[in-house]
Amino acid sequence: MPHSHLRLLPSGKTTMVEVNNQTKNKIPVSLIKKVIDLFLKVYKKQEFEVSIVIVGDCAIKKLNHRYRKQDRITDILAFPGIADDKFFGEIIINYAQIKRQAKLYSENIQEELIFILVHGLLHLLGLKDDTEKGKQKIIKEGKKFIKIYDKHKKIV
Repeated sequence: MPHSHLRLLPSGKTTMVEVNNQTKNKIPVSLIKKVIDLFLKVYKKQEFEVSIVIVGDCAIKKLNHRYRKQDRITDILAFPGIADDKFFGEIIINYAQIKRQAKLYSENIQEELIFILVHGLLHLLGLKDDTEKGKQKIIKEGKKFIKIYDKHKKIV
């Protein structure tokens, strides 16, 4: 994927977060960094690198078809990295879908972005949501982390 707006952000002591915004939307990069930083700390993965790519409907649909054989728009795709290389993985977020879902679920865009970002990070940890049991587990784990994030946000 071409890097049109690439930022490498030092996050924590050794974590690097790459945010590649391929849309014209203003993306809350510092929010993304804070969420990832705390997530990797909580799950003891601080030494890993994470790549985040922000795309629109057309790009995510093509990637979803290519890698998951699903010809539809989705909110997120997650590609786990290689532990030996200290690359935690890449998360591709469809910002247009995040905005639609925020309206649908009566949340603001940042809350929906955090929910979906955490969902993707949990996929990188190995959680799956292709069964009802898996879906419930990943939602429960995501809500648990968001509570930790909300507490941490108030302290800092």
